[in-house]
Amino acid sequence: MKSIIGRFSEVVIDCADPRGLAEFWRGLLGGEIDAAAETPRWVALVGCTGISRIAFQQVPEHKGVKNRVHIDVDVADLAPATAQAVALGATMQGGVVHELHGMFQVLRDPEDNEFCLVTGYPL
Repeated sequence: MKSIIGRFSEVVIDCADPRGLAEFWRGLLGGEIDAAAETPRWVALVGCTGISRIAFQQVPEHKGVKNRVHIDVDVADLAPATAQAVALGATMQGGVVHELHGMFQVLRDPEDNEFCLVTGYPL
């Protein structure tokens, strides 16, 4: 067995407004703002459901193309979860996609980053 280089630390999302985007994701995943690590250009959520840490880093450029990596959020019931995400500021992209093992809805957060609400997939 080969030795590993490191361990997974966190997911970081580039954005224009770290605090605002952190509050949106806090509404989706829970957790608390890590006050000890907060700066005007960096905000992190800790203790989120299903992930230990998600961070938001201010960058000067705006998002221009589709994400190559995105976050899937497992939910119990897709329709009400989608409605709640939209109420927080998400926008829907297309309709619900049905697959053999489950279904998902693609959404965009307030800074246009794609993410999926998923249900029925084995974890």
